[in-house]
Amino acid sequence: MHSSPLLRLTRLGGLSLASAIAGTIALAAAPSDAAAERRTSGLEDQPAVRHRMLLVAKRFELTPMFESTINADFRHIVGGGLKLEYHLSDMLSFGAVGVFSTSLDTGLVGKISPTLEDSVDDMTREPSDDEFLQHLNEMPLHGAAYVSLTPWYGKLAAFGKAFVNFDFYFQAGVSFASLKSNCDSSICDDDHPGTVDDTDPDNPIQPDLNPNNDPPLNDGSRVGLYLGGGIHVFLNEFLALDLTVRDYAFSDNPSGADFDANLYVDDNDSRFMHHLFMGAGLSIMLPTKVKRTP
Repeated sequence: MHSSPLLRLTRLGGLSLASAIAGTIALAAAPSDAAAERRTSGLEDQPAVRHRMLLVAKRFELTPMFESTINADFRHIVGGGLKLEYHLSDMLSFGAVGVFSTSLDTGLVGKISPTLEDSVDDMTREPSDDEFLQHLNEMPLHGAAYVSLTPWYGKLAAFGKAFVNFDFYFQAGVSFASLKSNCDSSICDDDHPGTVDDTDPDNPIQPDLNPNNDPPLNDGSRVGLYLGGGIHVFLNEFLALDLTVRDYAFSDNPSGADFDANLYVDDNDSRFMHHLFMGAGLSIMLPTKVKRTP
């Protein structure tokens, strides 16, 4: 049976229309070589930021600084010093910090001191005011040597108009400190704390079980660990506000007292402690002229 010419034309027209639609869909689904080439242009091999200022790379950083303890129990350590650092690149640097300090009694000392006896009484376990205060130590010098990593940098905007560059850094290294205590012989007069000396039967030395007159044993040099973190806020191309939190961790007994309750003071009363400081300084970058990337 033969179909009419009109029916054949309709079928052919439907087939042609279906083919055209399929071809259009295929062309839309498969991007042209030119479009693919545009999407994989050479930008992927280019730097993320052009003409970026290298604010620290290959520069020496000199920072007059001030810092103070934020977790001291008995005496705040407040002082000023200098940070020296050389930046090998935007991310990696090494440096050192040293601080000369004075000591200020904390609020805790102000609360304890008025409650203590005015005069020494060896018959009681309670220290006198002088025994308590003279056992406390100070930290006239401390510092660290470290390696620093600066993983993040960017810009800060104030009120949408003033823009400043900044970076965050983290430090790790070795800390050092010089500790000092001053307990005079009228207070710390026990030369044999916690020991028995019976070599002389006529005059044996027995422990007095009174730690208040023992030497505090909390002075001298200390070496330990150092951790720090902070931010540079660049005021211009070579000046930056430097805000830092530092942790100098080493063995210490700030009270100089019998911490382990064995009724005498010895080296075991010292323990590994974290001395947290918050600091601020003004960093000067040398050379003062900043370099830029291509």
